[in-house]
Amino acid sequence: MRPEEKIIMDGEELQELQEKFCKMHHIYSVYLKGDVSQEDMIQIKGWKGVGEYINLEICKDLLWQLQQSGVEDVVEADLPVDYVKVCAIAVRVNQKVVATWLIGGILMDEIPSEVVWGEEVSGTTKEEFAETVEFLCSMLRNYFKLGLGTIEASEESEKSRQAEEHMKTELQRSEAMASVVQMLESEQEFSEVIEQIFQYTGAYLKLEGAQLLQIAEENDSASVICEWMEEGLQNQRKKHQIRPVKEYPFMNGKPYMLSSSTPLNQEFRVFFQQEGLRAGMFLPIEVNGNLAMYLSLMVYNGEREWKVTEIKFAHDVRRIIQSIWAKRVARNSLESSYDSLEEILDNIECGICVSSLEERKMLFTNQRFSTLFPKSILEKKINQVLERVLSEKEQGEIYITEEKKWFDVHRTEIVWVNGKNVALHTIYDITEKKKYQQRIEKQVNNDFLTGLYNRMRCEEDVAQYIKQTKEDGDEGALLYMDLDDFKHINDGLGHQYGDVLLKAISHSLQRIEGIKSSCYRMGGDEFIIVVTHNMYWMLGKIIDEIFEIFSKPWFLKGADYYCTASMGIVRFPADGDNVQDLIKKADMALLEAKKSGKNRYAFYGEGLECGSFKRLDLEKNMRNATMNACDEFEVYYQPIVDVTKPGNPCTGAEALIRWNCENLGFISPGEFIPLAEYLGLINPIGDYVLKEACHSCKYWNDMGHPEYKVNVNLSVVQLLRNDVAERIQEILEETKMNPKNLTLEVTESLAINDMARMQQVLQKIKGLGVRVALDDFGTGYSSLNHIREMPIDVIKIDKCFIDDLGEEPFDEAFVRIVCELAATIGMHVCVEGVENEQQYEILKKMSIKMIQGFYFGKPMTKTDFEKKYL
Repeated sequence: MRPEEKIIMDGEELQELQEKFCKMHHIYSVYLKGDVSQEDMIQIKGWKGVGEYINLEICKDLLWQLQQSGVEDVVEADLPVDYVKVCAIAVRVNQKVVATWLIGGILMDEIPSEVVWGEEVSGTTKEEFAETVEFLCSMLRNYFKLGLGTIEASEESEKSRQAEEHMKTELQRSEAMASVVQMLESEQEFSEVIEQIFQYTGAYLKLEGAQLLQIAEENDSASVICEWMEEGLQNQRKKHQIRPVKEYPFMNGKPYMLSSSTPLNQEFRVFFQQEGLRAGMFLPIEVNGNLAMYLSLMVYNGEREWKVTEIKFAHDVRRIIQSIWAKRVARNSLESSYDSLEEILDNIECGICVSSLEERKMLFTNQRFSTLFPKSILEKKINQVLERVLSEKEQGEIYITEEKKWFDVHRTEIVWVNGKNVALHTIYDITEKKKYQQRIEKQVNNDFLTGLYNRMRCEEDVAQYIKQTKEDGDEGALLYMDLDDFKHINDGLGHQYGDVLLKAISHSLQRIEGIKSSCYRMGGDEFIIVVTHNMYWMLGKIIDEIFEIFSKPWFLKGADYYCTASMGIVRFPADGDNVQDLIKKADMALLEAKKSGKNRYAFYGEGLECGSFKRLDLEKNMRNATMNACDEFEVYYQPIVDVTKPGNPCTGAEALIRWNCENLGFISPGEFIPLAEYLGLINPIGDYVLKEACHSCKYWNDMGHPEYKVNVNLSVVQLLRNDVAERIQEILEETKMNPKNLTLEVTESLAINDMARMQQVLQKIKGLGVRVALDDFGTGYSSLNHIREMPIDVIKIDKCFIDDLGEEPFDEAFVRIVCELAATIGMHVCVEGVENEQQYEILKKMSIKMIQGFYFGKPMTKTDFEKKYL
């Protein structure tokens, strides 16, 4: 539920107050919940002396005018008599109408002498009616503003609480993993060690049972070599010491993570019923490359949905058990034991550091540790930092200045491979969580592209300017400027040159005397310039200098291009002393300047006219589709195969969006995706595609295909969102999908917009564990420098280089060079658009691993994909 909807639902007291106020002034009113209903018309028709002049068409026309205007909050109906007034009042949030009231009344001072009314009809005067309308507008607007502020503050508080809960969970995980890792050097019997590990694991994961099953050498039976049950369940569960392998549906070498909501096939359904299970994880353990055991983690009571962090923890426990078993097998070989320990610790998510107690020398660090502290290790400061922070307690949070990172560290003593007591440190990087806490209270004041102040800072400053101007009894001006036909620059030259133009205009504005520190970018190609009361005497000169900027051409893409601007001007406090009112009035004046021919300015009060209806039908249907939970959109999947393995097995799929509009029929992605980006609807559509794709991949992974991955395209508009990484993380947590199985595809056009920002955004995304692919490589502004600078994992060669493969030498040479370059710098290559055997045979010789195209499979529905590949 959106905040404005909650305010409406909780606003019964407001409605009662408004109705009493209208009744007191002999005015009729009705609150319209969306469109005009039959009940609303019955009430309206009951307005004595007014209802006979109103019909359904008039009501709908008033609502339509409010929706289309974008600026007016009150519209008046055109009635056949002057002494009856009917108006519609709108409350807007973010330029969108969220609530509407219809009011009407009889103007007694306007009734002609020949018109006779009955005594039961009451009315008001023209002046009182106007004052009532103005009061209602102010009251409703202030009520909604107060309600939204309260709700937003509550949401920020909830986010802070969730962050604290997450950090608490991470600390519990760190402590539990430290306890499990400590068992690596235990000299107890193997079954006792495993039982202790089961207790730690069961406490952290809230399990009710765990088993370690050993598979016989003949692979025909499995025996329980260690078992743990939660207290109270030991005598309630069946005990099977030896059972045929075929009675365990998971004993095929694959991992299974089955939540309570996971759809089960017949074999698993029977097994779960027999064992009384509600959820479970079943993980294979290999010894010397052969399947030797299975780790079973079980829940018998209640519903359970496995989280990604819990699955990672279970896999870490599996690796540790595997290492302990390998060490017991090779007990007589210290070198073998050490190598096994090193291998397993290198695959654990946290950093591991082992240091001696006496000399305080580092004896061992895993690979993760080295990536956490590269500078501190180089300068030989890591031991001093850890000992300084942990001298009086066994865990704590530390900030390493050299690394500019926060870490959560846990310390314990263990017996090392040489028989001496040592200190074991487990370290987790919590920098992002710390930064999130800091971002809650931090406000960004500057526009990232132009360096000008942004909308939030503008509203704060204008309020102060108005206050100071009123106190001094002076006058100031607010100039709302919009570039004329800026879309033509973006469409004709590309968005990167549009950004260059915006930067140049911003720098030129800041060089004008009198407005250097009062220029703001409101978004897109819209700017606000404030002429303070101290500089108001220069208003004419400032306006002339602004338009002088646009009288000369701009040098873009090797040529001169002209771009003009239109401007709306309001004076404060003469035209208003409220920030939102002033901006709205300046916008109205701007529209008048646009209407009058552009490249000019207009002062407030010169009139307005509604905008165009271009692409109205398509826009309307797209908005309806996104408002209805994107139910008209469907995600198709095109398989991606691994041609380096026998049989070219499927390794996953690329998720592709399709729109089958109920009113307009099938619409191609090339037509509706650009419109969705223009309207800002690509964000909810993109979130829908990402969530559906993650749900599908999670299901494939759980059902015996943990190697399957899914590719999802991200548009430039999505990547420009400030919270894009956080939104991706929310979807991953909601779907419980392994981030390593998600690849996000971005296009080369990112590199020519804002490389520094894109590097930062993509690094945050990769920090979630997600892979990044550079899509359509070679089709646009291709540059080897992009490959070097952008943090990407996969290069996707576009179909245009594959179409003539075998006939065009350049295409084959291009593909081969890209493959060799990728292999040198450690990247993967995926080729798109393979449609015939000749192309496939040529590509096989180039050490290419991943291929997709019609030769292997067209985009298909989820059902068809699972029938064929699952």
